[in-house]
Amino acid sequence: MTTSFHRLANPARFQKFARRALPWSWAVAVLGLGSGFVWGLALSPADYQQGDTVRVMYVHVPAAWMAMACYALMALLSASFLVWKHQLAGIAALAAAPVGACFTAIALITGSLWGKPTWGTWWVWDARLTSVLVLFFLYLGYMALAGAFDDRLRGLRAASLLALVGIINLPIIKFSVDWWNTLHQPASILRAGGPSIHASMLWPLAITALGFAAFLVAILLVRIRSELALWRTEALMRRQTRGMT
Repeated sequence: MTTSFHRLANPARFQKFARRALPWSWAVAVLGLGSGFVWGLALSPADYQQGDTVRVMYVHVPAAWMAMACYALMALLSASFLVWKHQLAGIAALAAAPVGACFTAIALITGSLWGKPTWGTWWVWDARLTSVLVLFFLYLGYMALAGAFDDRLRGLRAASLLALVGIINLPIIKFSVDWWNTLHQPASILRAGGPSIHASMLWPLAITALGFAAFLVAILLVRIRSELALWRTEALMRRQTRGMT
């Protein structure tokens, strides 16, 4: 796996991989999201306590998972950029940051929509909610720091350090409902002993999550290719400018 990761650090190999993977990613995303949403939002049963409000779960939970997965990927890419000097890894992390921020925003918004009828309020400074909000600010801080330098490589190095420091927030998000007394319900899917929700809700949630994951992969591939083209264009313009002076 490590060898494959280093091979993809070559821009030409990455472009070849992306061209092959994109159609499959879009296909799985469309099928997964389409069938998952129809099943979850229209066909799955309502919860005996929350009623139809529980259907927010089919957007909220996968969005939260993707927000955390995207940050973990961003931190891994940042480490590769700092340790092995793979410039493409830094570019990929930069491309992933806005995507992760959007998924985090979706998780926060849908969580508020779910929390209002369930808890009677749009927001509480709950450990889970607060740590996810911190995740959103980490994404914003990464993007701001990356763009704060005239030298883009220096900006990437500074932002990569922030990404690695922020990785400590991921286990806090995951285990906050176990470590502290919170309003947010404890884990009901990724937990010891297996999922606690009924299969009639678990299956559409799993299919929707697969669609979200494929959508994340597709968007990341598109953004990385776009960011890579931008860096190449800027490098070419700098060489042309130096040649004219």
